[in-house]
Amino acid sequence: MNKRHMTSALSQVFGRFASKAHSVRVQNAINHSYVRMMGLDMGEFDSPESYPTLNALFTRTLKHKRVFSSDPRDVISPCDSLITECGVIHDDLALQIKGMNYSVDAFFGDHISDEYKKSVHNGSFINFYLSPRDYHRYHAPLDMQILGAVHIPGKLYPVNIPTLKKKVNLFIENERVVLECLNGEGKRFFLILVGALNVGKMEVSFEPRIQTNTVLTPTHYSYSGLYLSKGDDFGCFQMGSTIVMICEPNMIELGVSSGHNVKFAQTIARLY
Repeated sequence: MNKRHMTSALSQVFGRFASKAHSVRVQNAINHSYVRMMGLDMGEFDSPESYPTLNALFTRTLKHKRVFSSDPRDVISPCDSLITECGVIHDDLALQIKGMNYSVDAFFGDHISDEYKKSVHNGSFINFYLSPRDYHRYHAPLDMQILGAVHIPGKLYPVNIPTLKKKVNLFIENERVVLECLNGEGKRFFLILVGALNVGKMEVSFEPRIQTNTVLTPTHYSYSGLYLSKGDDFGCFQMGSTIVMICEPNMIELGVSSGHNVKFAQTIARLY
C-alpha cells in the first residue's frame, strides 16, 4: 500500500470534526442530537452536555465498573457489540459473515510467524461488531499476556452487516491492529482490532506508538512481561468498529451464537 485510500481521507476529515471543541451551546446541540439520532442509552454514563467534543462522547467511560465473573475459566465479552459470526475455523478459513470466508493467515499479515498462524488453524473465532451507538472502549476478556502488537495500515470500509455481505475480504483490506496473546496456561489467541469508516483512531493504551490512519507501512512491537487482567480497559475505537478474537483449538467453549447482542463483562465462553 503506497497511498492513502479515499476511506482513510474521509475518516480523517470526520475525525477532525469530532475532535473539535465547539462553543458550549453548539457542542451541547451536537452531543444531544447524536444521542437522539443513534438511540444511545446514557444510563451508565455522564450526561451528554458533560463531553467537550463529539469524540469524547464516542469514547466515554463507564461511571461505575461492571461486575463480571471472578472464575478464571470464564471468558467475558471485551466490548458491547453484536456477534456477527462465531464458530470453528476450518484450516485457516473463518467467516466474515455467513457464506463468506476469509483467510486467517492473510488477516494476521506478514509479521506473525507461520508457526503462530498455524497454531490457531481449526481453532475458534468470534466477531464482535460495535455499532455507532455502542460503548466504544475495549477490555481484556481474560487474564492474558501480550507478546506482540502489529499495526497493519489499510482501507477503512464500513463494517456494518450490509457491507460485510457484499465486500469480499473486507477484514483483510481494512486497517487493523493484531495483538498476539497467551492465556494463563500458555495457550495462544489473538485479538484483532479492525478499523472502519469514520474510525480516525484505534487507541491501544499500552502502545502509544501505534497511531492508526496516519502511516502507510506495517509496524511490529514485541513485549516481555506485559500482562492484562480480565476486565482491564486497554483502549477504544473512535466510532464503531469490530474486534475479532481467534483462539487455538481446544482453548474455549463458546457460550454464545451469531446474532447475539452482548455487553462488556458478560460471560461468553469458558476455558477448557
